[in-house]
Amino acid sequence: MILSIGLAVGFLAVMTLFLALLLVFAERRILNYGPCTLDINDGKKTLVVNGGSTLLSSLANNDIFIPSACGGRGSCAYCKVQVFEGGGMIGPVEEPYLSPEDIKENVRLSCQVKVRQDIKLAIPEELFLAKRFRGKLLHKRNLTYDIVELRIALIEPESIEFVAGQYIQLESPEYAGRDAVMRAYSISSVPSDDRHVEVIIRKVPEGICTTWVFEHLKENQEVFLSGPFGEFQLTDTKAPAVFLAGGSGMAPIWSILREMRERGDNRKAFYFFSGRNQDDLFFTKELFALEKELPNFKYVPCLTREDANSNWQGERGRIPAVLPKYIPDAKPFEAYLCGSSSLIDACVDALRQHGIQEPNIYYDKFE
Repeated sequence: MILSIGLAVGFLAVMTLFLALLLVFAERRILNYGPCTLDINDGKKTLVVNGGSTLLSSLANNDIFIPSACGGRGSCAYCKVQVFEGGGMIGPVEEPYLSPEDIKENVRLSCQVKVRQDIKLAIPEELFLAKRFRGKLLHKRNLTYDIVELRIALIEPESIEFVAGQYIQLESPEYAGRDAVMRAYSISSVPSDDRHVEVIIRKVPEGICTTWVFEHLKENQEVFLSGPFGEFQLTDTKAPAVFLAGGSGMAPIWSILREMRERGDNRKAFYFFSGRNQDDLFFTKELFALEKELPNFKYVPCLTREDANSNWQGERGRIPAVLPKYIPDAKPFEAYLCGSSSLIDACVDALRQHGIQEPNIYYDKFE
């Protein structure tokens, strides 16, 4: 009996897969939607594409790159755009990722919208500047036991224009039975170094892209990336700034601080960096040296689990507990945070308690 049930379940699974593949074949080879027009941002750009593909891939084939980290499977919700006409019904894959506000504002997942007719849509203007780059990995440097720095020389196009704080999407190819994916990483290099891109990557257990980076990617290997993306950046108000980060959240802050040095930006600034122990710290000498080059800047590493008997002379404890010692009144400050959700949420609460204004809080949260 058990064997019969198992065979029946197996047969059902095989038939389901067969039918799904048949539908995909029918969609791609039998149905012919003909040419379809994509009207982007009220006619700012108009594309004529062959119907049948997803909106995400149709845009990418025309060098308009929408952020997407899951390879178009509808599981990351990065590829949101506004679709006003021609997008069809909201499907079951994308529905869980759309809030009532999203639905009201015609937001869709572009990877789940099929181009079957003319579509009218809107995307952020900065995405017109994003490109796909081919490059070569110059070096892969261990910064800690679980964080590496990649330095990539751009080949085609050979230069990139970005704002300190933005991110790129790195493509990992198929390997060891794993699918090709794209993952977002903040740029850690400075905009003036426009022929290279540096990123700081922390290893995620079983992560598809990070496993490829740590275990398969070799120096001098060809790599592909797209970008730049994102709105995380330093304002030009010259207000005093407090930066807070942990782990690979260092990346955009490292870019911003070095650009401040290049520009001679001497606004008052604090940088609180969270780690468990001294093994989690990196760029320590460089950041303390930056205090001499930016006289109003102070670096404050905070360790939460450092051995009580160690030689550590710096701050111990979580950033929210250390923060008031340096910034008892946060009201005049702008805050820039990058790291895990738990770190950012705790630090935002602490900043609010010490008077910072809500519009002056900017963050790049790693989910």
